[in-house]
Amino acid sequence: MAIYAISDLHLALSVDKPMDVFGGRWANYMEKVEESWRETVGPDDHVLIPGDVSWATYLSQAYEDFRFIHNLPGKKIISKGNHDYWWTTKTQMDKFVRENGFDSINFLHNNSYIVGNVAICGTRGWDLPGEEGFTPEDKKIYDRELQRLELSLRSVENPE
Repeated sequence: MAIYAISDLHLALSVDKPMDVFGGRWANYMEKVEESWRETVGPDDHVLIPGDVSWATYLSQAYEDFRFIHNLPGKKIISKGNHDYWWTTKTQMDKFVRENGFDSINFLHNNSYIVGNVAICGTRGWDLPGEEGFTPEDKKIYDRELQRLELSLRSVENPE
């Protein structure tokens, strides 16, 4: 069993937001991700996906993106990114994956998972105090994410 991580998939299987507008290196990127994933990840491995999973605005729009992820080998743990507009409550997201049979997908949000002898904890990253352009709104988000990280770390005693 191994643990891998990949972020910024920016899947757009149900919405019209192709990534190749950002340059040629994005051409056929989903096929490249799938091929590499299948060559690397086994069924007992875990893949951490820390954000920017789908360009969907609503969870229902992300169905095809989640189906794509679910059909890849391994167990996936997804946390929120700054472009994950589809993100709702953990309860709603858990219901979504359960109802759609996406049983290889779990969400990291104020909680933790134990994989072998490793505790998986975390929260969405954000700008740090002292960085150029750091605003009062950034401070609010940073403080909220810091609280979520504390909840995630504390949950290790009772992980999911």
